[in-house]
Amino acid sequence: MIYDLLIAPFAEFDFMRRALVGVLALGIGAGPIGVLMMLRRMSLAGDAMAHAILPGAAVGFLAAGLNLFAMTVGGLVAGFAVALGAGAVARATQMKEDAALAAFYLISLALGVLLVSLRGSNVDLLHVLFGTVLALDDATLLLIVSISSLTLVALALAWRPLVLESVDPGFLRSVSRAGAPTHLIFLALVVMNLVGGFHALGTLLAVGLMMLPAAAGRFWTRELTALVGVSVLIACGSGVLGLLVSYHSGVPSGPAIILVAGGAYALSVLFGPVGGLLPRFLPQRHLEA
Repeated sequence: MIYDLLIAPFAEFDFMRRALVGVLALGIGAGPIGVLMMLRRMSLAGDAMAHAILPGAAVGFLAAGLNLFAMTVGGLVAGFAVALGAGAVARATQMKEDAALAAFYLISLALGVLLVSLRGSNVDLLHVLFGTVLALDDATLLLIVSISSLTLVALALAWRPLVLESVDPGFLRSVSRAGAPTHLIFLALVVMNLVGGFHALGTLLAVGLMMLPAAAGRFWTRELTALVGVSVLIACGSGVLGLLVSYHSGVPSGPAIILVAGGAYALSVLFGPVGGLLPRFLPQRHLEA
């Protein structure tokens, strides 16, 4: 019974094994990036940047169809352009960065949908918006794993400046010249992981496996390193459980994965020992002299 529920889908079907490797790689790479974005209070900005990828991917689609290289390069260029453009507008005008990102996000989403619709069918549009995690080929899987590996290497080499730049960028600028390069490294990691998530989960859901596990992990620990570990575990667990739910119930895999991550967040809100609802209302033990 347990074998049929948990192991048989991955043991018997090659597409399930590919999807499993893909969601595990996404969870390992996106989990720490989600934590850094939460530290920067950029959770909603991540969603805006995920949608910003769409026009570039759509241009790649118009040029070469559902070609991995063309859509990846287009998504990377568009993601960087929107991130840097929103930052430039915020610095050159009185508009706040979140408002600039919202404007760029709405324009990007509408433009991307329009471009895909010019040449593609409704199926192509659904593929771009919601991804096809069960249809990952070797090239796409290699891209996702490469992005995850590069993310881990970059985090290992630049973890301290990335954390400092997230929690106190003014202090980092006062003691080091690494502030601007660190910010660019962070933006590069965010865009790369969103592009990887885009190929598996689509532009509408790519940020889900990045932010929901980080938000859920915040209710279980206050220590940053532990928070990263919890976030990765929740992301990977949500990916695996979402694939199983999708297989056994016949629902789309991408939404199933994100809904499982949403369930983990809801449970964390209720039962998490760090600010969860139930622990706050339970009587606490008082220290005695």
